[in-house]
Amino acid sequence: MNIHTQATQSQAQHFTRRHFLRKCQVGVGGMALASLMASERARAASPGGGVVNPLAPRAPHYAPKAKRVIYLHMAGSPPHLDLFDYKPELVRLNGQNAPDAFIKGKRFAFTSGTPKLLGTPRTFKQHGSSGATMSDALPELSKVADDLCFIKSMNTDQFNHAPAQMMLYTGSPRMGRPATGAWVTYGLGSENENLPGYVVLLSGGTNPSAGKSAWGSGFLPSVFQGVQCRSKGDPILYVTNPKGMDRDLRRVSLDALRDLNEIQANDLGHPETITRIAQYELAYRMQVSVPEVMDITRESAATLESYGAQPGAGGFANNCLLARRLVEQGVRYVQLFDWGWDFHGTNPREDIRDGLTKKCAPMDKAVAALLRDLKERGLLDETLVLWSGEFGRTPFREGRTSRGKVLGRDHYPDCFTMFMAGGGVKPGYTHGASDDLGFSVARDKVHIHDLQATLLHLLGFDHERLTYFFEGRDYRLTDVHGHVVNDVLA
Repeated sequence: MNIHTQATQSQAQHFTRRHFLRKCQVGVGGMALASLMASERARAASPGGGVVNPLAPRAPHYAPKAKRVIYLHMAGSPPHLDLFDYKPELVRLNGQNAPDAFIKGKRFAFTSGTPKLLGTPRTFKQHGSSGATMSDALPELSKVADDLCFIKSMNTDQFNHAPAQMMLYTGSPRMGRPATGAWVTYGLGSENENLPGYVVLLSGGTNPSAGKSAWGSGFLPSVFQGVQCRSKGDPILYVTNPKGMDRDLRRVSLDALRDLNEIQANDLGHPETITRIAQYELAYRMQVSVPEVMDITRESAATLESYGAQPGAGGFANNCLLARRLVEQGVRYVQLFDWGWDFHGTNPREDIRDGLTKKCAPMDKAVAALLRDLKERGLLDETLVLWSGEFGRTPFREGRTSRGKVLGRDHYPDCFTMFMAGGGVKPGYTHGASDDLGFSVARDKVHIHDLQATLLHLLGFDHERLTYFFEGRDYRLTDVHGHVVNDVLA
């Protein structure tokens, strides 16, 4: 008897029944687990003995209206009452105390006591044949009003940035759940094997408050998380070969790693091993494909001017143009975050007059150009574009700045406005409404979970059936809530 056998027998003598049931593959549930793992391995194995790319295209539950998504997030949340939701009665009562019935018992981020109502100083007009009401801060988007589908009755549970962003993208205000883009790529895969299925682009100088959890994969395999790209400098950090390694040597190294990982994947069937193989191979292919698709110098001077994009620079305009280039190449989900929309009024940049005009100008031009560009290329019908913040802004002045000359608004979850375009939604349509002062939803409330259910529906999914088994139960993006907003569907 050798030392290894002696040690094994000694360890076995100390195993309790609980150890046995937990560790042994033929214990309670072990045979079922082994069967499931075997079937997973069978599905993962290719005819040649390799492992199939987990981002390979997959069919949804039914025929989709949209094949891809561009989500434009104005991080910090724009003052919707100064952009889309005009309230003449609020303007008439400007400067008066907010009615007690609207604020009693409610908590606000930076306001206490009785705040003063704040009617918009902006000028509003109706635009297009749809008669969409928009402010003078949006001259370019006003010209494409008939392509937009507004929801003026949005509602969320959270009034601080990070949990509200988590709620919007993961369905929960707490970390640990997969982002919407991760769910989408988990369900659909990618249409281009040389690019990530889920790409994230940032502007405004900082990450969103929720950080990288806003595009994380949570408990899904990490291959489905968002890949952050940059519009300035190297598109992706560390994707280039290190000094001393050329592309041929990289290929030899990856082949050896793949062989080792495939052995482990076939033995254990762990999804993260399959993820590792896929990510190494994707990174190798991205070394060629990503610099090409991210190079906006390939665009015409007229296209660059229409977006306000500048080759070699960063910024929201460049990211909008890159979003079009990415979906054109088959990327499934493109998420843009633009920081700087937190209009409290603590400095002139946060004033809903000149400050909002300056902040809106590049966004207004770039988003209008994106919609026109997608439409001209025949992409808009199958590309769902969404524009929103994480919540709304108050119909009254923010408490800390209420006595100053700068006009700002506090966070507000009870009602806000967003818009969508393309991808199977009604153009030139407005859904829902807030009350005369903008304090609450007056008609057709749409909760964040309803928005998520609708997005998945447009991509061909029943949101109750797109699930992932984790910690003993099936999870989904919409948790145990959500209804498709059928009225916005084309």
